[in-house]
Amino acid sequence: MKLLQPLCALVFLLACSTSNASVLQDECKSFAAGHPDIGYAYCIKFFKADKGSAGADKRGLAAIAVKITAAAAKSAAKDIASLRASEKDKRRLECLRACAEVYSSAVSEAAVAARGIASGSGSGAEDAATALSAVVDAPTTCEQGFQELHVLSPLAAVDAEFGKAASVALSVTAAL
Repeated sequence: MKLLQPLCALVFLLACSTSNASVLQDECKSFAAGHPDIGYAYCIKFFKADKGSAGADKRGLAAIAVKITAAAAKSAAKDIASLRASEKDKRRLECLRACAEVYSSAVSEAAVAARGIASGSGSGAEDAATALSAVVDAPTTCEQGFQELHVLSPLAAVDAEFGKAASVALSVTAAL
């Protein structure tokens, strides 16, 4: 009988681990169904940036996604600041200023989303999803200025990557 107790505990731990891994897989499958252009593999890769995602529940995954997205917004803001410091063209400088504003707002909205998720309430999750809807728009808004000038954006790669990250965060949060 004493031998069965540790075995039962091990089976329980493995079941929980498998269950949480399937939460991640299920969330990424759901994401991929709605975002086939980004896909399942990207979603899994996105969450691998945080070791806690493998054992997280849905709320935990949403919190992790927002944390990763907030860090990406801060990184984009730093890239924009560097570009602004060296840009001489007034029109491109104005585009970069607008991009700085939208990414600064994205950082703020990600903080709102994090608080909403942390609250654990349904209304908090709704607030988080609303905030993340604004975050998802940041790269598109940034790119529009460059498109209107008919110039290549120096932020195209940053904006594309951030758009994918923000889409994952919104999708997982909206599923709460």
